[in-house]
Amino acid sequence: MAGRKLIKLKTPLGRETVSGLMAGDVVSLDGEIFTLRDKAHKRVFDLLKSGKEIPFDLREQAIFHAGPIMRKTKQGWKVVVIGPTTSARLESFEPELIKRFKIRAVIGKGGMGKETADAMRETGCVYLAAVGGAAALLSQGIKKVAGVFWLNENGEAEAVWQLQVKDFGPLIVAIDAHGKNLFTENENSVKGKEQKQIVMLTRICL
Repeated sequence: MAGRKLIKLKTPLGRETVSGLMAGDVVSLDGEIFTLRDKAHKRVFDLLKSGKEIPFDLREQAIFHAGPIMRKTKQGWKVVVIGPTTSARLESFEPELIKRFKIRAVIGKGGMGKETADAMRETGCVYLAAVGGAAALLSQGIKKVAGVFWLNENGEAEAVWQLQVKDFGPLIVAIDAHGKNLFTENENSVKGKEQKQIVMLTRICL
């Protein structure tokens, strides 16, 4: 892994850009990302089913399975720490979300199932694995809270936070848009290897 180049990306992401990424690549993000956890996913689909629009634009964006700890200041909201939550529990929502909004990147930990991986291949999307124990490191890449949605309804951890980021990462492409999935290769041992690989790549890219 030594010498692996860090690929800098800017959101929103086009399909061509995402299609150029391969499983094992290491990336960082500039631009905007949106946090979406369980309640936010459900609320998105509840609104869509009732014929209403959601109050933020996810088209070709990157979403982050995360519940940040926030602090309110005179200047506005500030992220204290933010780390990835387990993505698997969002499997029932993610394939349709990816297809409907052309989501280009899903950030989280632990990977996702076959239906989501299939939707990523069909739509042009990647799964970016973040280091589970590096919440403080990831927080350094967040430069501004650009907006917050459903705070009163969902609470801080489950609200949708629109974040402006710079050099957010490093993140490893664990599922690419061509069907290669680091989590399912050598299934019995890959999760442990993948986590070690993420830690190694983090040290390389810092």
